[in-house]
Amino acid sequence: MSMLKHYVIASSLLIPVVAMAGYSSSETVSDKVIAEQRERLAENTQGQGFGPQSPRDIDQVSGKNSNMFQPAPAHSQMNLCNIHFHVGAEHKGGEFTTYAGNGNGQGAGTGYLFNGELSKKQLKSFKGEVCAAKGRSLVPGDTIEVHFVHTTAQIQPGPTLGACLSDNIMNPQLRVEAQVIVLANDDKAIDFNEMATVAQVNGYYQAPNIPTNTGTPVQYAGSTTGPSYNEKGSPLQVSWSVRPEVAVVDIESVADWCEENEFDEDHAHGVRNLVLNPQLLSEIK
Repeated sequence: MSMLKHYVIASSLLIPVVAMAGYSSSETVSDKVIAEQRERLAENTQGQGFGPQSPRDIDQVSGKNSNMFQPAPAHSQMNLCNIHFHVGAEHKGGEFTTYAGNGNGQGAGTGYLFNGELSKKQLKSFKGEVCAAKGRSLVPGDTIEVHFVHTTAQIQPGPTLGACLSDNIMNPQLRVEAQVIVLANDDKAIDFNEMATVAQVNGYYQAPNIPTNTGTPVQYAGSTTGPSYNEKGSPLQVSWSVRPEVAVVDIESVADWCEENEFDEDHAHGVRNLVLNPQLLSEIK
């Protein structure tokens, strides 16, 4: 199995990736709307016993949530159960700290963006729709956060997080290996089909080509994500491993993957507001 190399851009014509392309600022809600969502999240979780939440700023290690749980095993000792991605990095930190904006308040047009640069050629428009089944087409320059979800349940990989649960074990441990990528119109960039290849390794379903050279993953205790939890707590306990460096991926390979994959993924998911409340965050040790 070939190893994926972290893609390094070498060009004299580099353009900062500072905006989420294809999203209209006229659809962006005010800061007040996001503040109210955070207030309702605090109210709806106060004294309810929720564990630490996600996503978070991985560069900030403090947290006051005391409802800790046993960390899940290494992903190599668990079964890969699902792969999906969000447009806009849900986490903040490392090479993705530029805020995309508030978006529509329901998970679209928000998150964090790659701080680096792509060449003019890499940002050239891509002909054709990319993962546009339930929203706008992805375009070169978009920042994506990919979630490789793993479970201790004996399952086969499949659609939705339901594939990570089993009737035979009601509380499996869950781990997400997260990799932030930026899309480029560049056939020399990483092939997403290769990154998302599924194979059995030592008796476990695995994605053996998850990048290993995009920085030491930040590990912390958290939850599931997605904008449905902007105003309520997620009840699931998840061990996270978030890589701090961004991988550059060929947009055409992402388009191909959305056309056919075993997870029935055909679009990028929305982004949950970054969790800021210290009472909802674990301490990163």
